[in-house]
Amino acid sequence: MTFINDTSRSSRAQVRPLALERVKLGGFMGRYNNLMRSRTLISQYELLESTGRLDNFRRAAGKIEGDFKGFFFNDSDVYKWLEAASYALIDNDDPELMEKIALTIDVIRDAQNAGNDGYLDTYFTFEKESERWTDFKNMHELYCAGHLIQAAIAHRRVTGSEDLFAVALKFVDHIVKMFGKNGRETTTGHPELEMALVELYRETGTREYLELASRLIDNRGKGLAGGDEYRIDHVPFRQLKELTGHAVRMLYLVAGAADVFLETGDETLLAVIDRLWADLVGRKMYITGGAGSRHEGESFGEAFELPNRRAYTETCAAIASFFWNWRMYMISGDGKYLDVMERTLYNGVLPGISLDGLKYFYVNPLEDIGNHERKEWYSCACCPPNIARVLTSFGGYMYGLTLDEIRVNFYETSEAVIPFRDGEINISQKTGYPNDGEIELTVSTDLDMQLSILLRIPGWTEGEFNLQIDGIKQKAKVEKGFIKLTDNWKGKTSILLDLPMEINMITSNPMVRENTYKIAIERGPLVYCAEGRDNEGFSVWALSVPVKKGYDVQMNEELPGGYVTISGKGIAYDLDEWEGALYKPLAVVKNRGRNVRFTLIPYYAWNNRGSSPMCVWLHIH
Repeated sequence: MTFINDTSRSSRAQVRPLALERVKLGGFMGRYNNLMRSRTLISQYELLESTGRLDNFRRAAGKIEGDFKGFFFNDSDVYKWLEAASYALIDNDDPELMEKIALTIDVIRDAQNAGNDGYLDTYFTFEKESERWTDFKNMHELYCAGHLIQAAIAHRRVTGSEDLFAVALKFVDHIVKMFGKNGRETTTGHPELEMALVELYRETGTREYLELASRLIDNRGKGLAGGDEYRIDHVPFRQLKELTGHAVRMLYLVAGAADVFLETGDETLLAVIDRLWADLVGRKMYITGGAGSRHEGESFGEAFELPNRRAYTETCAAIASFFWNWRMYMISGDGKYLDVMERTLYNGVLPGISLDGLKYFYVNPLEDIGNHERKEWYSCACCPPNIARVLTSFGGYMYGLTLDEIRVNFYETSEAVIPFRDGEINISQKTGYPNDGEIELTVSTDLDMQLSILLRIPGWTEGEFNLQIDGIKQKAKVEKGFIKLTDNWKGKTSILLDLPMEINMITSNPMVRENTYKIAIERGPLVYCAEGRDNEGFSVWALSVPVKKGYDVQMNEELPGGYVTISGKGIAYDLDEWEGALYKPLAVVKNRGRNVRFTLIPYYAWNNRGSSPMCVWLHIH
């Protein structure tokens, strides 16, 4: 069985996931899942070839000559692609994809076999062999190893094959020999290996992998990775008061610490990640779930430093936050972490890929003058395969299990077969989510026993919902983001959950000064934006929208998948009176505007029809 994280034996896990094989997706996320299989992964493989990433392995194996291609961490893109492609094989024996996976594993194994100690990093081949393990500040050997491990675990769980797993184990054993309890002290310049080692411990039971993950965290602050804030090496991990430094590194690090806590129960680790999570959601997270406000260092800024046009919000940072919040949910069972995951998925991760699955954003600003464009690939291509591995594995996040509960974490048209006690429970979902809040669930089972099914009530509902069981209205209390339905479910039971999708006006903390006297508009879990393409004749930056009534919603099928638009009557401020002027006395400013009709689209869908100005935070009147 394929688990995203196999916490079935984790000592501190309150919730464990359902295997991917147990869930068949349809609907909104099912479209993305199918898109990964049919277009994105094939396109990415071709780009791995054309950009020389696979040739780097052939070069390392002595099969071809030439120079190393690209950045020193390019191996990691191949590994992330392999992880995503492995997940895509579930219920899908695609011969073309299987062939590409097999060819990729072959070139990786050949590169490792060219040496005799298990080491594997194609940048440190031939002329750079003497530089191995000498620069943890700048080089990414351990980072690449982490992605290899994760790909190998996914491939083994999906296919049962040991081919890639044997490669990963050979490299990990080399790493343990170098840096285990009897080896050199080190830590990761770019965290990622921590999560991978814990999952490898879960897969194998080999405790020295868990111990090394713990040691990598505890070695921070000793100057082993440069001693700077950028790499989160300026203070010991347990002394961190806030999220700081490179956003992706920071968020991968706390996700790894959460994994270590799940296995060890070290309460001092939990105290750190709890206060860092509060810092994220209370002071440093964009409304989209994005993280990392500064282009300089791809980093977190100060508290409430959340510029819109200059937002960096790297797609990989959103993915890292998604991973971290998943682990926090498994630790606590609290739906508030799923709320952040949902916000981040729809508004922080999905904007990173075009609706046709072939173009990407690395940076995700919340405001743009019309210059930001998606690209087919990047020289630093960490984001594209990272997105793919999230989308091909989404089914594994949909349900959570405890000894006496089945939890519905996310809503999506799907079919799930859930093993429970000595039998199975089938849950079918039919819904237009996230565009529609009505969810029809059908529970079917032969089990003749009482058990609890928990349905998540997202935070955006503010606790409002309508519930029917077999056509009879029900009342239920929301606790930690869920309603608990306890019954004997033998036979077939119909549950109708209606989450009213009102248009919500969101304001920000007054300390976020850039958003003063502005609002963002949400409907359900989706954040909306104004894009120039839909609002011709005026600048979306000068648009003012009403704070009360007059909004219309309509399904738009112009682009793949379709989406709900929000439209209404607003005011476009007259910019003519500002011609040639930057500042004026308030007393002479008329700020007269004209009535306009405006349209808003989901933020994830912007820049799919060419470039045009865009903004999330809007003036109000």
